[in-house]
Amino acid sequence: MLTLASKLKREDGLKGSRTSATASDSTRRVSVRDRLLVKEVAELEANLPYEGYYQGGKFQFETEVPDAYNMVPPKVKCLTRIWHPNITETGEICLSLLREHSIDGTGWAPTRTLKDVVWGLNSLFTDLLNFDDPLNIEAAEHHLRDKEDFRNKVEDYMKRYAR
Repeated sequence: MLTLASKLKREDGLKGSRTSATASDSTRRVSVRDRLLVKEVAELEANLPYEGYYQGGKFQFETEVPDAYNMVPPKVKCLTRIWHPNITETGEICLSLLREHSIDGTGWAPTRTLKDVVWGLNSLFTDLLNFDDPLNIEAAEHHLRDKEDFRNKVEDYMKRYAR
């Protein structure tokens, strides 16, 4: 669902039709942010590894890339209802690289890319699944109380919301 490249091509075509025949191509510029995004979206087309409790689920995320990207992080929200210790049922995500400033020093930096965000989100479903510092405390406590029932609830949510 990443359609930035085609959007830029359409906009470029519209701009070209509005400019006079004497206008040079150098006047039709694409912002640095948009150039970075096109490159990063192309890199994201590879499949990501997937395992763990959430294997087989299809989770949709909304990413808002601010004008100041890559100096500030994108805003990401999970649109798929999920039972997860680091994602609330309303879609808020606890992932340090999505923060401009983080105590642990792993927050956003201009050297990070959307690819890093996708890998970070993927890690929340595998190795960064954090029950010790949860955003969704109820889900984390559920896992500590009864791992099998936690797994059953995750599977139920996936059947209902992540197909």
